[in-house]
Amino acid sequence: MSDLSFSQLPLAKGQIENLGSLGYARMTDIQAAALPIALAGKDLIAQAKTGSGKTATFTLPLLSKLNPRDFGAQALVLCPTRELATQVAAETRRLARHQQNIKVVTLCGGQPIGPQIGSLEHGAHIVVGTPGRIKDHLRKQTLDISRVSTLVLDEADRMLDMGFLEDISSIIEATPNTRQTLLFSATFPDDIQRLSTRFQRSAQVVKVDSTHTELQIRQQFYVCSRPGKLEALAKVIAHHAPEAAVIFCNTKDVVREVTAYLKNQGSSALALHGDLEQRDRDQVLVQFKNQSSRLLVATDVAARGLDIDDLPTVINFELPRDPDQYTHRIGRTGRAGKNGLAVSLFTANERYKLEGIAADHEREVAFDAIETLSGTGEPLPPPRFVTLCIAGGRKQKVRPGDVLGALTGAGGIEGKGVGKIDVMDYVTFVAVDRNQSKPALKQLQSGKIKGRKFKVRRL
Repeated sequence: MSDLSFSQLPLAKGQIENLGSLGYARMTDIQAAALPIALAGKDLIAQAKTGSGKTATFTLPLLSKLNPRDFGAQALVLCPTRELATQVAAETRRLARHQQNIKVVTLCGGQPIGPQIGSLEHGAHIVVGTPGRIKDHLRKQTLDISRVSTLVLDEADRMLDMGFLEDISSIIEATPNTRQTLLFSATFPDDIQRLSTRFQRSAQVVKVDSTHTELQIRQQFYVCSRPGKLEALAKVIAHHAPEAAVIFCNTKDVVREVTAYLKNQGSSALALHGDLEQRDRDQVLVQFKNQSSRLLVATDVAARGLDIDDLPTVINFELPRDPDQYTHRIGRTGRAGKNGLAVSLFTANERYKLEGIAADHEREVAFDAIETLSGTGEPLPPPRFVTLCIAGGRKQKVRPGDVLGALTGAGGIEGKGVGKIDVMDYVTFVAVDRNQSKPALKQLQSGKIKGRKFKVRRL
């Protein structure tokens, strides 16, 4: 975290006040280095690890240029996944609160295209989306990006890894040559340099340390046998007893195996992999983020875009093949100045992966035998919250305050017993204290929200 304040930037007074109300006190390192360049209208390549505050780094400059009276698309943000796009859009709306009637539209695959077309017919100042769906709209001529003044490529390295180069190129070619292009990437492979050379003008490069210091993320490695790996995982969980942890596996079959094992052991664990339908994926992510499950078992591809501000622990059930991927995984903890823990299990024949990580971090990597850990593999206590699913969302004009009122008003549930409320297009998720979940469910099933009855179930 830098010592610089946002008030030192050429931002509108209303934006400075809004940032203060949102808890933005001091700039992060990437914000301090990149914001003056971006606010000056220059092209930028910014290399910074996940969770470094990059969303505000590109959102503040694009907001400063917007004309609220022009409902044509003036800014376009490309993201690798629907989850990341959704998070970027939500944060953009928060950062735009001081400006009247700024419309942000999210365009991603995994959702019906019809409602997106209807939304675009009413105009949009800022479009946030995935390359595939943005290209679909361009092909159908339901999106016009010919007047975009700011283009953002967020997690550009991940988009290239996912094979989006051709889509990205055709999208960029539909924007004006006079645009400002801001490129953000956790790593800096040759493909990123080629992309920049092709589409940016005299881009300034900003790099903030992309490895993780021991002060920020404590990294521990344990060697174990392959037959005893599941028991070793249970031992790690029992020893460290994390409030929440993401457990990374290399394949969806291993994700299923690990999740089934943990559930059989009595722990609340959810699986996240590429075979899940979008609806099921949304439910899994919501339950983990709102503390209704303490363990999330995931593949790298499925976890892309997963953004949790205060994740205390990452566990590598299997080491990734690529050292860059290891850096990306553990970068999900220890964010925004907080401390994090990254624990990795490996077998003797995975030793070469450990050596690759050591070379990438330019230091020796110490490890212990799993037998040195205390603890016998007891399951974690149940999570604090339970998630209730309401069959009505944004399209039915449901707002978080409506759900809170239905629970704490006629329902008599204490306000502190209600956790995170996520309102999506057609469904709403609310986290309720485990001890109050039964009366809360009964109240929502028998009562009304905004004068209407909705179906409600427990996930």
